[in-house]
Amino acid sequence: MASSSYSNSPCAACKFLRRKCMPDCIFAPYFPPEEPQKFANVHKIFGASNVSKLLNEVLPHQREDAVNSLAYEAEARMKDPVYGCVGAISVLQRQVIKLQRELDATNADLIRYACNEMPAATSSQFGRRNSGHGEGAFEQNSGFYFPSHWNNNDGREGGEGSM
Repeated sequence: MASSSYSNSPCAACKFLRRKCMPDCIFAPYFPPEEPQKFANVHKIFGASNVSKLLNEVLPHQREDAVNSLAYEAEARMKDPVYGCVGAISVLQRQVIKLQRELDATNADLIRYACNEMPAATSSQFGRRNSGHGEGAFEQNSGFYFPSHWNNNDGREGGEGSM
């Protein structure tokens, strides 16, 4: 595929830069003519000269990975000029944290169902039952069931309430 781009049409970089694509073109193997936007983004963010220097300094077997990284960062910078791909990573990390909390809540609900101790409160009130009618409580953090005389029922956290 890359060899045909040498003879038939110039690579995306040479076409964008309006120059003749030589057989030893450093860009040709990584910026094929059918992907012009890839080079346009990389050029806009990093500049053709900097990309050329970088590719010449990187070992040949690492060049494709370097170009893919540059293209990814360039596309991310086009969408978010300030944070680039770091902004995208940050959004994904927040989603992972949110989903982990949801998974923890669901697992706590499953444990409560398994222990036949599903409270009437909403799922956001984990940990203990607030009924105060002599019932026990399931402590989410510890995973242990505490009989009612170990729980305080005055709304404070912990298990040191009056018996």
